Amino acid sequence: MLTLSRKKGESLIINNNIEVTVLEVRGDQIKLGIAAPREVPIYRKEIYLEIQESNKNSMNVEAVDALKNLI
Repeated sequence: MLTLSRKKGESLIINNNIEVTVLEVRGDQIKLGIAAPREVPIYRKEIYLEIQESNKNSMNVEAVDALKNLI
């Protein structure tokens, strides 16, 4: 993992087209601004993990249904 120090108002660039800016620091909370192309999905990690789990469960159900249709 790359670890960087940034102050309020400072940014970093990812892959030439995504800019992450520190907007505010208040106690142990940091507000980030992310400028990225519309086609780049951006999720909080906990939401991303929920989506992945839901997709995995959906694939399992679809596989079972497909097997039932074969019988």
